[in-house]
Parts: sequence; structure tokens; C-alpha cells
Amino acid sequence: MLNPVTDTDGAPFWEYAAQGELRVQACADCGEARFPPRPCCPHCQSFASEWRPVSGRGRVWSYVVPHPPLLPDYAEQAPYNVVVVELEELPRIRLVGNVVSRAGAPLGSLDPRRVRIGARVQVVFCDGLPQWVLS
Repeated sequence: MLNPVTDTDGAPFWEYAAQGELRVQACADCGEARFPPRPCCPHCQSFASEWRPVSGRGRVWSYVVPHPPLLPDYAEQAPYNVVVVELEELPRIRLVGNVVSRAGAPLGSLDPRRVRIGARVQVVFCDGLPQWVLS
């Protein structure tokens, strides 16, 4: 498994994920949620931000099933899905991840034919990484 590369703006996302929490950055002045994290609010240009917890429920907005040739760390796990999940309470916020059969299951644990646009999913965590399961 490849680990995410973090930066100053996104580090809190991964810190909360390591604790089993899904949080989204929001402007502390106008309240607008944003993802990916960035230093300045695109709506009011404020630099004040906070991290708000979200339910972790969403829908598959888009997906792809990559096939070899892939990066060596992923080739042996193919085929697997890569999904874009639209959060239930913040439909403009979309996160990239994988739908797995259960928390901690490997990437290829769910038959890719079970993934559909619009499918309801719930976040789970494995080693600090958010993953998704069908709900």
C-alpha cells in the first residue's frame, strides 16, 4: 500500500483519519466547506479555517476499474475500483478512495461489478486511510 503524501494544509485530514474520523476543512468565517484543503477560502478569501466532522455517508459519484500496467504496488491487487464519493451532507465535496468488502479488506476484495454510480457507501478506516463499504 502506498501512503498519502501530506502537506501543511491537508495534514489535519490525515491526522483525523488516523483517529477514525472523517472531517472536512471549512472556512471559520463564512462556513463554506472545501476539499481538497487549502489555505484560503475560495468564497470569501479568509485564511481562517476549521475541521468539521461529517457522517461519512455518501454516494458513488464516479468510478473506474484500472487494469495493468499499473504501479508495481498496485498491479498485483488488480482489478480493483477507484471511486469518487459525493458526501451526503455536503454534495459539492467529493473524496477519492476505494470500495472494499469490509474495513481493512484489501483493494481487490469487492467484485468491481458491484460498484455502481449512485450506490450508497459508508466510510471505514484501515491504518489511517479512509475506505468505503457499500451500505
